[in-house]
Amino acid sequence: MDTIQKRILEEVADLHEVPEGAYNIRANGQSAGRRSTANIEITPKPEGNGIDVRIKPGTKRESVHIPVVLSESGLKETVYNDFYIGEDSDVVIVAGCGIHNCGSQDSQHDGIHRFFVGKNARVRYVEKHYGEGDGTGKRLLNPGTEVYMEENSVAEMEMVQIRGVDSTERVTTAELAAGAKLIVKERLMTHGSQTAVSLYKVNLNGAGANADVVSRSVARDDSYQKFDACISGNAPCHGHTECDSIIMDHGRILAVPSLEANHVDAELIHEAAIGKIAGEQLIKLMTLGLTEAEAEEQIINGFLR
Repeated sequence: MDTIQKRILEEVADLHEVPEGAYNIRANGQSAGRRSTANIEITPKPEGNGIDVRIKPGTKRESVHIPVVLSESGLKETVYNDFYIGEDSDVVIVAGCGIHNCGSQDSQHDGIHRFFVGKNARVRYVEKHYGEGDGTGKRLLNPGTEVYMEENSVAEMEMVQIRGVDSTERVTTAELAAGAKLIVKERLMTHGSQTAVSLYKVNLNGAGANADVVSRSVARDDSYQKFDACISGNAPCHGHTECDSIIMDHGRILAVPSLEANHVDAELIHEAAIGKIAGEQLIKLMTLGLTEAEAEEQIINGFLR
């Protein structure tokens, strides 16, 4: 990997060197390194357009890194990755995609991830998207995430996109069995003329299933965002979805939280708030010696943390 690719890898996966444990690094449509461990097996799909990750039952305190880097202008790809998380395991999966585009052609990565979470298993999934480059070509990222959760499993998902992506459509669906728990934390910032659409559809199918989907976002300049989340309660369950957004300049935000109760004991809550930075917050920080721009950045950084 060259210097640019290594820097992007650090941005999206916090990797300064080859990670410990299992990993699969993809650069410009090709494998740039792969390693399995005794408990985590990574195998390429026969078509060459993705991988299967199989985690043995009972695996604890292990991690998988699967970052993607694009530095070739005009490259467009769709990758399919499947994760089979064995019963009673507890693992961390770190994904993410970074695009460096200094050319005139659009660069695009669409990643379709499917998670099959076994009984009593726990997985923490971290996905970070990042774009850079001074070319006229766009940086496009369209992640699709499917989560299938068996009884009493837990999935924590952290979705982050802070900078440099011109257009993204993020589609996440989840099916939860009895006692399963899904936690989603989305952090998103758009600027310039960027667009970002986040779609969530969560089905709570078993007794005691629980979902908490929370998005925090900032829309700056002339950018546009849409947050569309639907939680369906099909059993005695609890679901919560929340969108909390800061709008700046000429940004636009559409929040569409929705709930569907199909059982008398389904407890479902949605919240949505969109507003500008409060003037008293700016004044307080400016009295401490910050400029208005510096105060705004401090507030935004704290909001998206």
